[in-house]
Amino acid sequence: MAIHEWPKRERPREKLLEHGPQALSDAELLAILLGSGVRGSSAVDVARNLIARFGSIRELLRAEQHECVSELGLGPARYALLRAALELSRRHHLDRLRTGPLLANPQTTREFLLAQLRDRPYEVFCCMHLDSRHRLIAFEELFRGTVDGASVHPREVVREALARNSAALIFAHNHPSGVAEPSAADELITQRLRDSLALVDVRVLDHIVVGDGACISFAERGLL
Repeated sequence: MAIHEWPKRERPREKLLEHGPQALSDAELLAILLGSGVRGSSAVDVARNLIARFGSIRELLRAEQHECVSELGLGPARYALLRAALELSRRHHLDRLRTGPLLANPQTTREFLLAQLRDRPYEVFCCMHLDSRHRLIAFEELFRGTVDGASVHPREVVREALARNSAALIFAHNHPSGVAEPSAADELITQRLRDSLALVDVRVLDHIVVGDGACISFAERGLL
């Protein structure tokens, strides 16, 4: 049965408008993005099958294009729609960070970094540029590596900080293994970056390691 033939209170779009998005299941939310089903299956059926195929909504959203477009009901156009929705969510988190000093909203910062980095299959080293009042100037991906690590070059970090007139920086990188515990190499490069930036009067406020659902702060650990 097509969704338009369902009782109105059971249709995902109408259900969302009446009760809010939190009242919908993952499959129902995904069905709204898909817009329609395929022959013999409603959009909700397609959504349920996709989530079952990938194991969770998270695994579906992190899947590469070639993995998705071969699935029934999810072609290039719908894959692009899902990626756009995911990116909008990430940018929503970024906008929230621009409303005041980052250090006043540590949980918001963590939520943003988790949304940005935890599902990357490779290591990414990023920098949050801050002004003298610790407000966000820019979030920048500086170095990209492999599943095992990324090479970080202090000279490049200093150059970008000066180009943006940053007064302070917060570093962040992910561990694709999912374990957020900082390594000895993480501690060493953080010290090198701190010392290099001190020469140009730019402070390093924190270095946050992102794992699978968890973040570890160098500042909170007393490692800075």
